[in-house]
Amino acid sequence: MGSAIQFEKCYTSKKMSISPESVQQQLKSEDVGDRLQGLNNLRQLEPKIAFEAIQGVIKDGNVRVRYAATSQLATVGNQDPQVALTLLRDRLHEDPEIDVQAAAADALGGLKLSEAFEDLEQKYKGTTEWILKVSIIAALGEMGDSRGFEMLKDAIENGQPLVQTVAISSLGELGDRRAVELLLPLASNPDWQIRHRIAVALGLLGGEEVISILEELAEDKTELVALTARSSLESIKA
Repeated sequence: MGSAIQFEKCYTSKKMSISPESVQQQLKSEDVGDRLQGLNNLRQLEPKIAFEAIQGVIKDGNVRVRYAATSQLATVGNQDPQVALTLLRDRLHEDPEIDVQAAAADALGGLKLSEAFEDLEQKYKGTTEWILKVSIIAALGEMGDSRGFEMLKDAIENGQPLVQTVAISSLGELGDRRAVELLLPLASNPDWQIRHRIAVALGLLGGEEVISILEELAEDKTELVALTARSSLESIKA
């Protein structure tokens, strides 16, 4: 019992010791582990403070630190969207690591910074890296920008399976009814995960023409697909 109390006191003391000053010290450390811990500790500080601190390490020499900082902008970048846009554009185009570029695309989507649409389009057309394509396709759905339809169409028609799967969800989020024609043929795909995403997307898009397909999916052998299709049917008919 005594050791448990001692551990709790130690944990509480450690947690209470986190301050803007202590985190800045960690972020300036030569030790990569300290800098990563500092980024993690920023989550316990006010978003405004975290946003300002991240700007100092987003071009860190270590890829793990840059990735963590770039990813975290998705949650604090709304403190100053224009500054966040500049930072994320820079990482999208200038960072040498694909993982960091992908994190920048994710954050742009999470913050709904549609001003970066052309940046994402340029990267999508210029890369063969599937992880970056997936992040861009997901971002287009989150942004809700109708200009993204053609890229999503390309992802459906020419993308790798994972890119195609994410594009299905993004088309549902986008809400462009031209997507129905693209998605209906995929309802019989042998991959249940694709059928599941189709059931979700068609529910979001709605319309009389999707009802018969959803009724078929409601009898799917995979329970999750069937349940999702039934839920989509209920929302359309409500």
